[in-house]
Amino acid sequence: MMTEKMITLNNGVEIPQLALGTWIVDDNKVAEPVKTAIRLGYCHVDTAQAYANEVICCIKKVILF
Repeated sequence: MMTEKMITLNNGVEIPQLALGTWIVDDNKVAEPVKTAIRLGYCHVDTAQAYANEVICCIKKVILF
């Protein structure tokens, strides 16, 4: 697992400072980087419904398989 610096949000929740960004990544190109990042120890994947890509599906597949 990677050792990371953390950021404390206004509500007191801590999140990793380093994240994999997924904005402007096409559906057909997002799966491999997300899978690789999770397997390498990333625990912060920056995504949003507005990005309209398949990041959540990729994360579920990595966790379940």
